Amino acid sequence: MSVDVYINFNGNCREAVEYYAKVFQTEKPQIMTFGDSPQNPEYPLPEDAKELVMHTRLQIDGSNVMFSDTFPGSPFIEGNNITLALVSESSEDLTSWFNQLKDGGKVTMELQETFWSKLYGMVIDKFGIHWQFSHSGSEIGN
Repeated sequence: MSVDVYINFNGNCREAVEYYAKVFQTEKPQIMTFGDSPQNPEYPLPEDAKELVMHTRLQIDGSNVMFSDTFPGSPFIEGNNITLALVSESSEDLTSWFNQLKDGGKVTMELQETFWSKLYGMVIDKFGIHWQFSHSGSEIGN
């Protein structure tokens, strides 16, 4: 069973998903905008919604992460209610991802050895998304 994560943005989803695709070296995201969806003539789509992202997704190290912009006028709370946990056997990948995502963001815990992981850290990226990084090796010092 997998858990998919869905993240909403307030008009900057395209920028965010393209940034994440670069950081995690994924395929270029296929983006569906609100303007691409079938239109109901009884409810015309506002002009400012047409280019906003209705849906896109990335495969990040085996996990499916989905993204969208909120519809204009919908309430939005910047990513403080979600944390994405990246668990990997590769210290190099964890370090690279951490260093890229902290650029323009805020480190809440430096990448370091802890009692539960040989490498662990937390960062809030420049889009307000909270990330945890954890080495999946079972023994510290491996």
